[in-house]
Amino acid sequence: MGNGKQLGRILRRIGDLNMFKENKNLTDTLLLESDEALYPVMEHFYTIQGEGAHSGRASYFIRTAGCDVKCWWCDVKDSWDANAHPEMKSGLLADLAARSGAPFAVITGGEPLLHDLTALTNSFKRRGLAVHIETSGSSPLSGSLDWITLSPKRFKKPLDEVFPYVDELKVVVLTKKDLEWAELNASKCPDSTKLMLQPEWETPASVSLIIEYVKANPKWGISLQTHKFLNVP
Repeated sequence: MGNGKQLGRILRRIGDLNMFKENKNLTDTLLLESDEALYPVMEHFYTIQGEGAHSGRASYFIRTAGCDVKCWWCDVKDSWDANAHPEMKSGLLADLAARSGAPFAVITGGEPLLHDLTALTNSFKRRGLAVHIETSGSSPLSGSLDWITLSPKRFKKPLDEVFPYVDELKVVVLTKKDLEWAELNASKCPDSTKLMLQPEWETPASVSLIIEYVKANPKWGISLQTHKFLNVP
């Protein structure tokens, strides 16, 4: 009886090992296939993070093409049309990012969540890079993301399902209505979320508006487009 139980345990272990090997082979195959996924990319480059909580840090930027939000003040309107830009393999993008020496990649757009980012983020993770994203939150989250910056737009609101995962809320401010919009979105975010107000580059009057608001509401910080001052892409 004792020998039977021992044999049963051995056989179960062999079965578990075979299952592990099968699952590992499947996982390895899926990971390799993830390197072959194609994404429309407007531009990609090694740079300095210019905005928000990680401003000033070395990072690799990937700007995906395609946008259904289309802010009128957007300074990269060329990114809106996904068909106007070439597709790149996720593995190649991850290789370029890893070779740059950047500690993390930033996926932006356009609106990056129009694409399923699972394959792309898997490729980055396999190469040891953290992955950040800036999104309007108007499409479902996808992929393995280490830092989520939500930049909500009044004319295409974020999905409620996004808010629990927001690490940083960054609201572009032109008028007082944008401050009200910022507070509404902040009320839906976790307590740990970093709250940032950013002046619209071509609306200088918004700067003084933000300064006075942050002084009166110190839970907020100010984000600036420092890459424009530094003249880096």
